[in-house]
Amino acid sequence: MATEKEVSGGLGLEWRVTVPQGSSVKMEPEPSWISRTWNRLVELGSKLRSKVSTFGKKVWKIGADSPRKVIHGAKVGAALTLVSLFYYLRPLYNGFGSSAMWAVMTVVVVFEYTVVDATCLRKRVARAGTKSTMYMTEKPRYLKSDKVGIDMDAGGCLYKGINRAIATLSAGGLAVGIDWVASKSGEKWEPVILSASVFLLASAATFSRFLPTVKARFDYGVTIFILTFSLVAVSGYRVDELINLAVQRIATIAIGIAIALSICILVYPVWSGQELHLLVSRNMEKLADSLEGCVEDYFMNSEITDAKESSATRSEGYKCVLNSKASEDSQANLARWEPAHGRFGFRHPWKQYLKVAAALRNCAYCVEALHGCINSEAKAPECMKKHLRDACMKLSSDSSKVLKELSSSIKLMKRSKSIDALVGEMKNAVHELQNSFASLPNHQTQTTASSPIESTEGKKNSNISIADGVALMEAMPLMTIASLLIEISARIQGVVDAVGTLATLARFEGIRNEKSSSKVQAEEQEDKALQEV
Repeated sequence: MATEKEVSGGLGLEWRVTVPQGSSVKMEPEPSWISRTWNRLVELGSKLRSKVSTFGKKVWKIGADSPRKVIHGAKVGAALTLVSLFYYLRPLYNGFGSSAMWAVMTVVVVFEYTVVDATCLRKRVARAGTKSTMYMTEKPRYLKSDKVGIDMDAGGCLYKGINRAIATLSAGGLAVGIDWVASKSGEKWEPVILSASVFLLASAATFSRFLPTVKARFDYGVTIFILTFSLVAVSGYRVDELINLAVQRIATIAIGIAIALSICILVYPVWSGQELHLLVSRNMEKLADSLEGCVEDYFMNSEITDAKESSATRSEGYKCVLNSKASEDSQANLARWEPAHGRFGFRHPWKQYLKVAAALRNCAYCVEALHGCINSEAKAPECMKKHLRDACMKLSSDSSKVLKELSSSIKLMKRSKSIDALVGEMKNAVHELQNSFASLPNHQTQTTASSPIESTEGKKNSNISIADGVALMEAMPLMTIASLLIEISARIQGVVDAVGTLATLARFEGIRNEKSSSKVQAEEQEDKALQEV
């Protein structure tokens, strides 16, 4: 191998390597450290720009999918701006001093925003391809998309605000009273009494948080009670004017609570009770579609792939029903703190919604088992599936109609006119499936006996009995599915009873008014007929 160094065109140095075959290769000189550094900076800038762009797109998508989050952030910013005026305006600052910081802390901790996983809802809306009418009967103006989470804004704010106010007043008053008693006991006994009171009250309050009733409704208030009592009682030992300190803190906390509640309730409020109401009705529709989709997925012809994929996707809606218990409990707890709003009165039966949801989950467990049986590896013969296909699909269709009618009844808060007829059709479908199920052995025996068997008469009987046993084992998946459908229809009756109790307690619009008006019209027509005669 030979190498040469040449100067070409006065543009600089260039290395040319000549290989034994006669060809040559150019070798460029290595770039300087300045160019390498510049290239790295350019690459770093492009990566940073791409990351910023990706982050901005994610933020925009979150805001577009859920405008409530944007509105909630604006509400918190407005509340903090109003509270900060106690620092910016001299007359207000002279009245409260550094205690105004408690108002800022109150606004930060009182505002509540809890997002429930709405993955199932987003999948449902994406499959529908249109804006879902199941999400809300009256869609708020500020909702531009149906793909939003479910948040507890007004109920959570009221829950925390009321708990904080009561806890601050009770703890502050109790701490001032104990400090007055301790100050009258002398300098030796004063720290002992204060320390003992902090120990006893903090221990008792902490233990009370383990009680189910206190844990569910007053957990945050107990925490604030412990914090306020400890701060006032301990700081009062070194502060001369303890009453003025307590009054300032209570006043600033009250101002913070008032501002937070005013903005939370008056500016685009989101009611936990309304969200619970819509969640329960929406879960009924999901469970109805899931039940119908499971049966269609099992009995559908495998040649229709697109329809089978759509029904298989729809059949997984029961998971949303099973996973919504935590959000239902939280929303029911927060709804108790809300004032009367819309169609929901002051003492609306929120606990009954939990009973309806529990009955609905009881059905969803069976639908989950049904979904597992349908997707199992053991398959029933096609002849048996054809024998029970019509009865099973009719029962699933009638059961889903009952659930959808109950969902519509809850959503509109009206008693259903046709629920009794639909329940009757569902029971008739159960009897038809039981009759078809009972005739399955005879059908299988006829099918087995019609097949040619070349053997003696004794061998024929033995072969038929063996075939019957094998056929019975093959029919077990189909029998399990039929039994689960019958069990689901029985559990749907429990949902019907729970919804009926809810309609009574919540005073749904009934059919009595329509019946009474029809009776009045009939009586008026009779009177007119008598007058004509």
